[in-house]
Amino acid sequence: MYATEILMEEHRLIERVLECLEQGARRLDAGEAVDPQFFIDAAEFVSGFADACHHGKEEDILFAEFQRATGMGDGGPVAVMLQEHDLGRRYTAEFRAAARRLREGDKGAASDIVDNVFGYVELLQQHILKEDEILYPMAEQLLGAENQRQIDDLVRQAEERDKKSGLSDRYHRLAADLQRAMS
Repeated sequence: MYATEILMEEHRLIERVLECLEQGARRLDAGEAVDPQFFIDAAEFVSGFADACHHGKEEDILFAEFQRATGMGDGGPVAVMLQEHDLGRRYTAEFRAAARRLREGDKGAASDIVDNVFGYVELLQQHILKEDEILYPMAEQLLGAENQRQIDDLVRQAEERDKKSGLSDRYHRLAADLQRAMS
């Protein structure tokens, strides 16, 4: 199914940023100086790409159709993924706020960055694994051909919007900038 291929490609980009975030948090935890702007920029990537673009496609298209077609609602696998999306948003808000405090001179904010980044990275690594290995294959197996075509079409349209608006390029550049900052 085209939609799950696109979502898995997006996971690979997200994983690159997770590696950078983890590296930055390890450095900060070891007492090294890490520009707080790195974490603010990483939070921008997470909020703008991982959450709005990627999770948006999952929540509004794939998950919604999966729940409708299978009847698996509350307590099902999608409900777990949605809870994890919400937890990821909280971690991101916390490490962004802590990075802003660190930028303004609050040295104690470094530990809040480290804790929330590590929590976010661990959450997302496990979350991506569950989607790639369990939920997406389940969707491909349980959804009929017509459901899959509809999902594929909607994901294609979302992809085209992101490319036309420049969002796709913007977040790929930001991911590359974050990687350079940690190299």
